[in-house]
Amino acid sequence: MKRLMRHSVTALAAAALAVGGLATTAQAAEAAPSGGDPTLTDVYIWATDVNLRQQPTTDSNVLAVRSTYWLDAVCQKKGQYVNDPAVGGNSWWTAVQEFSGSDIAWVNNLYLRGGEKIAGVPDC
Repeated sequence: MKRLMRHSVTALAAAALAVGGLATTAQAAEAAPSGGDPTLTDVYIWATDVNLRQQPTTDSNVLAVRSTYWLDAVCQKKGQYVNDPAVGGNSWWTAVQEFSGSDIAWVNNLYLRGGEKIAGVPDC
């Protein structure tokens, strides 16, 4: 019986260490890289193949396409309502730029971590 208890405790301890290690790894992977403008809020595109547009509408030119990517958010405002059957709908768009600097592009908030309207990003 003591042997069974010892093996069970060892197995539970190993499982706890593995889960803790995975949680730490997942958190580290989500951290924003350094190098962005410290006066702007960093935002994360969680989806793949997301269009960054010239204006906050799907009729606007695509300036870039990004997947699981960090950007600086300049401001946000309501634009064209976008409905994606997989994730829902939203009319809020965020003006973003590359950490290294770039022209401003717009991305619908559906594809940014933070919800319908992103806390910390001012209105335009």
